[in-house]
Amino acid sequence: MQKQFDMGHKVIKNEKDYQKALVRLEKIFDAKKGTKEGDELELLSLLIDKYEEDKFPIGLPDPIEAIKFRMEQLGYKQKDLANAIGLKSRVSEILNKKRKLTLDMIRKLSETLSIPTDILVREY
Repeated sequence: MQKQFDMGHKVIKNEKDYQKALVRLEKIFDAKKGTKEGDELELLSLLIDKYEEDKFPIGLPDPIEAIKFRMEQLGYKQKDLANAIGLKSRVSEILNKKRKLTLDMIRKLSETLSIPTDILVREY
């Protein structure tokens, strides 16, 4: 005999469904894994995640903004990147988008700032 698997959830296709799913998620948020509500929580989380990915996609950041953000996180100043890029004036030109990153700079910045190269090679 096959077990019936129906928790009353369907693919979220619109804002109304999305809001309804969020309300239900909040109600069962602390459900224990392996319980009926725990299984429902897992399923509902997947449905909400899929809807959010489709409706609110997050693209990769602008390379220069990623560099600035990482510099801020690490407390770096322009002079701190001079070793990776070259002269301090070159760092300034890059951060002001007056000079493009070279492949060598991308490699060094990726290593220095731990920024994935797929972000640094993007057009800006």
